[in-house]
Amino acid sequence: MSINEALQNLSHSRSRLWALLTDRVILASLSIVLLLAIVDPANLPVSLAFLWDAVVSMAPFFAIAIGLAAYFSATGADNLIARAFSGSPMTAIAAASMVGALSPFCSCGVIPLVASLLTAGVPLAPVMAFWIASPIMDPEIFVLTSVGIGFEFAIGKTFIAVALGLFAGSAVYLLQQRGWAADPLKGELSGCRKKISLTGPVDVQWKFWQETDRSRQFASAAASNGWLIGRWLILAFLIESLMVTYIPTSFIEALVGQDNIFAIPLAVLIGIPSYLNGYAAIPLVSGLIDLGMSQGAAMAFMTAGAVSSIPAAIAVFGLVKKPVFALYLFLGVSGSIVTGIAWQVFSESF
Repeated sequence: MSINEALQNLSHSRSRLWALLTDRVILASLSIVLLLAIVDPANLPVSLAFLWDAVVSMAPFFAIAIGLAAYFSATGADNLIARAFSGSPMTAIAAASMVGALSPFCSCGVIPLVASLLTAGVPLAPVMAFWIASPIMDPEIFVLTSVGIGFEFAIGKTFIAVALGLFAGSAVYLLQQRGWAADPLKGELSGCRKKISLTGPVDVQWKFWQETDRSRQFASAAASNGWLIGRWLILAFLIESLMVTYIPTSFIEALVGQDNIFAIPLAVLIGIPSYLNGYAAIPLVSGLIDLGMSQGAAMAFMTAGAVSSIPAAIAVFGLVKKPVFALYLFLGVSGSIVTGIAWQVFSESF
């Protein structure tokens, strides 16, 4: 190895170390541990033990979820998703809602695909259906929700993702019939990785390991998603350990419990500004349910937070015009309240 190569490797190592030390999520986790060590050192071992048990129990399912997402990326199967947006308006909306609820895209990862669809001339209605449904549920979230909260809750959240997609897409379609939002984009999103073609053959290689580039893409996607999701889960488990220790059950029951008729709207209002992705919300909501949070409030919190989380909202704001952005938030929030109420009624009936 030459001196220049050694210097470059040293520079890259320093850059990665600096990125690690300045990461906001990691800093938040370290701050919690440090604060607990100063304020209540007796409970520090309890919180760390809680964190360890949670990580160990979630690890196998976490690995499956990350591998599944990386597989979709490496095979090129994400290109097939765009084909769901063809056909009659209502058929396209229904297909987009289904694909959105099942696709392996998070609220931020879906932005390049949405930008490509809109710039390719796909109507806003099916795109909005996909946009709303996608961050609420995906294969990773389904697996982790089934383990962290319960299989029935994961199934219900999947149906709600589809229902919200249908609701959003239909609302936009009716508005566009009256000439609203004919040109929703501010401009093309810079930095898109690729443009999606709605016509022609799709290059999908299910046995991706037979190609070196696809194998590298699989490894890169797995590492990237593992880093993104893993550090958020660690932070969430730490926060959950604090909730279990310091938040009285009576307070949770009074705020978002079964007996408070305003529990679901309050859960939505709390979920809107929460800087939590769908993965980090799972252990938090599980802990809140154990402390007395109602099923409807839990569902409303997760759906509202997924649609209107800060990263997703900023990306949407930068992509579309202000009226479309306002409609996006309104549909997500109002839909979360309605479906939260519906899930509460359903959970009480069975």
